[in-house]
Amino acid sequence: MNSPSVSKCKTIVKNAAAAKLLTDGAAKNIKRWLTEPQYSEYVEPITELIEAEQFGKLDALFWEVIAFGTGGRRGPMADFGSATINPRTIAESAHGLATYLKLAGINGSNQAVVTCDSRNRSMEFARLTACVFAAHGLKVYFFPEPRSTPELSFSVRHLNCDIGVMISASHNPPEDNGFKAYWNTGGQVLPPHDKGIVDCVYDAGEIPTIDFEAGVQSGSIEILDQQIDEAYHTAVLEMSLSSERELTAIYTPLHGVGETACFQILKKAGFDGVQILEAQRAPNGDFPNVDQHMPNPERTEVFKESIDKARQVDASLILASDPDADRLGVCVRNQSGQFVHLTGNQIGSLIVDYILRKRSENGTLSPEHFVVETLVTTPLIGAISQAHNVKCVDDLLVGFKYIGEAMDAGGPEKFVFGAEESLGFLAGTYARDKDAGIASLYICEAAAELQTQGKSLLDRLDELYKEHGYFLEGQKSQVCTGSSGKAQINALMHAFRVSPPTLLGGIPLNSVRDFERHQIRGLPDNLEISDLPAPSGNLLFFEAATETKSVRIAVRPSGTEPKIKFYLFVSSKVGERFLDNVKEETKSVYQAVQADLMKWIEVQLATKS
Repeated sequence: MNSPSVSKCKTIVKNAAAAKLLTDGAAKNIKRWLTEPQYSEYVEPITELIEAEQFGKLDALFWEVIAFGTGGRRGPMADFGSATINPRTIAESAHGLATYLKLAGINGSNQAVVTCDSRNRSMEFARLTACVFAAHGLKVYFFPEPRSTPELSFSVRHLNCDIGVMISASHNPPEDNGFKAYWNTGGQVLPPHDKGIVDCVYDAGEIPTIDFEAGVQSGSIEILDQQIDEAYHTAVLEMSLSSERELTAIYTPLHGVGETACFQILKKAGFDGVQILEAQRAPNGDFPNVDQHMPNPERTEVFKESIDKARQVDASLILASDPDADRLGVCVRNQSGQFVHLTGNQIGSLIVDYILRKRSENGTLSPEHFVVETLVTTPLIGAISQAHNVKCVDDLLVGFKYIGEAMDAGGPEKFVFGAEESLGFLAGTYARDKDAGIASLYICEAAAELQTQGKSLLDRLDELYKEHGYFLEGQKSQVCTGSSGKAQINALMHAFRVSPPTLLGGIPLNSVRDFERHQIRGLPDNLEISDLPAPSGNLLFFEAATETKSVRIAVRPSGTEPKIKFYLFVSSKVGERFLDNVKEETKSVYQAVQADLMKWIEVQLATKS
């Protein structure tokens, strides 16, 4: 297609790129969408934007081709554009996944399963995905209503599927959505498959599809019933380690699908004292009753309504899952009646402690059993595991898919627990992705058992600190949006590599582990002192240690959001000292390190702007 209007628009785009009104990436992608036949239905609205010189909007729509990151393909929704989630990019994603499956030569079942969460347009995109899969000759199992990500992971395995898709943007804002691709293990797609899929996505021309209702009538699309829900719930409930059920708690799905997972599992387990928060119960992609419409249980603000309700009913515990119910946030009432928001590291430590204590009691642990965590998850989990003579695999890149991979590599039958600091937890072999359902069950069981001893989860956490040392962790982010954001992130990562900070909070940094260059370098001279084996990834780890303290800072670009993340770890030996004094001392060090780090970043951004 090269009408006079299109030719004129191509010239405008070329001139806009030369004048730096459009990025080169946007200009390249706009040209594709204007000229290649598969995008013909979008030519008219694109030309309207070009002729109106809406270059900022055009750049936002086309500055990149969304790639697969740690959580799949995710971004803002729009009607069109290579950098957005829209019917074309969803269809390309489904087509690329189905095409790559054929090219990979997998001798499998030729079956797929598709579901979605409660986000706006999620069901539309899920139906479209099913139609493209069916047109490729796959037998598609389809959930007629939104379900959780862990149930999708379970279903891939339970239904013997080659691939699965979850339409979700996890805890992102309402304007976002995404395409999570799953392989036959039930885990998210791993390298090199992810790159192969993206290549197939980019090469997509005309995409085959069928009518959804016709697919159902022909049997190429099979609508799933509640039997799959029952099977998933049963798999989780079989992991129970206690019969204690006396607990008053509040649970909120934050307008997501968590009622179908966490709440139903807790009810079936017999936790009759767990109430659901009605104000945030109804699935709604606008997340209307959530602070700033941001349904991320890592944010303390999302617990405000739950805390109000918990005080009314004298609850001791609050649980919150994100929209696709794979992450679990927790608040615990302290002795003064205030609710304390636990970090993902604290929740993971409490769960692994509970599992290992119970399994030690019932004699189902051996030195061959293992716990798995990512590189940016708390070392306290490793310390607890070591105390129970259980291995801890703790050298994984960020992303729960790597925990799923480690499960299979180490032998699922010996897998005990997997955790990542961003509220992701899993036990058992029924799935290969994080599950707020099993986390809810274990946190409630642990809290109920402690309650019989006159203790809370906070009391148990302090006991762990006294035994293993006090661990304080957190993270900061530098958001870099738009087409220039990627360049800013790259520049920051380069600065951290070639001229890193060497003194933070008055503490000299001793070394840096560079997982991209596979080097361990000494500081302050930043010269290589030894090789660093796998894994490979764009991650840096700065470390310092004194006689009583350890400081670590991890730096990595987010795989799913336009930001660079900084993970801070400060730990202190407790010994005979008062724990409260150790906490205050550690907090002061943490704050000083964080303040100096953010100042250093500010200077770097200013000098490169």
